[in-house]
Amino acid sequence: MATIKTLDDLFLHTLKDVYYAERQILKALPKMAKVAQDEALKAAFLKHREQTQGQIERLQQVFEALGKRAQGVTCEAINGLVEECEELIESAQGPGPVLDAGLIASAQAVEHYEMARYGTLLAWAKARGDKEVLGLIEATLAEEKETDSLLNEMANSAINPLAVKQAA
Repeated sequence: MATIKTLDDLFLHTLKDVYYAERQILKALPKMAKVAQDEALKAAFLKHREQTQGQIERLQQVFEALGKRAQGVTCEAINGLVEECEELIESAQGPGPVLDAGLIASAQAVEHYEMARYGTLLAWAKARGDKEVLGLIEATLAEEKETDSLLNEMANSAINPLAVKQAA
């Protein structure tokens, strides 16, 4: 890891972290959609994949605004979250509401990580007075919150109750 001496250094490092994370998420979402049984959940994962592509493009704009090359640094946190999801898929007894509930939990763990990172970047962009970067990060943070809310609604209104019935 490069030496971090200033808030600008820390901002750039965190930006690289979330850039890496978004690219890993982009790879994971189609796998999650493929094994999801609930059609609305499949659609949500595929929609979020499209949003994630846009988020990666926004991050590239942030790098450009900073005069830096877009590149990631390994994010062990996202690697762990993706690995947990893969283990869940492997250990599930096939598709169904229980796996769908687990997929939502995995996706929300990722969303919460992203919201934490983007919230931090937003605060630092405000402190730095960087309005262009601020707007780009605000847009992505809003999408992450919207996705988390949608997943929560799907879990509580449909998938979790079905998962409870499946276990009975």
